[in-house]
Amino acid sequence: MKTWITSDHHFRHANIIKYTNRPYADVMEMDDELVSVWNNFVDPQDTVWHLGDFTLGGKELAAYYFGRLNGHINILGNPWHHDSRWINGMTGATGFSSKSGWMPYLFSPIVVLEEVDTNEDGDSIPAVLCHYQLLNWDRQHYGSLHFFGHSHGVSAPRHNCLDVGVDNAFKLTGDYRPFEFQEAVEIAQSLTSPS
Repeated sequence: MKTWITSDHHFRHANIIKYTNRPYADVMEMDDELVSVWNNFVDPQDTVWHLGDFTLGGKELAAYYFGRLNGHINILGNPWHHDSRWINGMTGATGFSSKSGWMPYLFSPIVVLEEVDTNEDGDSIPAVLCHYQLLNWDRQHYGSLHFFGHSHGVSAPRHNCLDVGVDNAFKLTGDYRPFEFQEAVEIAQSLTSPS
């Protein structure tokens, strides 16, 4: 079993194609390709952290896409914008199941995952997950990591900080895909902040 992290699929959002220059003729082609790529990387028993802007549609459309995707999906969501049409007012995983049968769990806008790696002193460090990029985050000066979405691959690189959205994945890997969690850790740690 693996853990994956991703963001900003924008299922059924036609304008995202032109906003981010995605190479698709229409939204149906984009959505089918994004689902196919996801399922080529993610196995049904894997865990996926999705950091928001999952779909522009309502609850029925969100349920449709969850039903097509592999993995145990955890959604942080962007409840103030794109995900507000389906996430607001929900607690837990009411009404959704993924292809694997898992009911996606909806978390608060910020989640801290403890002990994702160790720093140079051998102390465990966390990862702070949020849809939006943070300037400062919990235990940043002790080597903690920050994963975010929203910026679609245009944020300046910063040490220990990574845009995990599909547009940045395409920029870094050539595929609109999730990052395997340890891969995201290694990329974030290799980045240098601008001086």
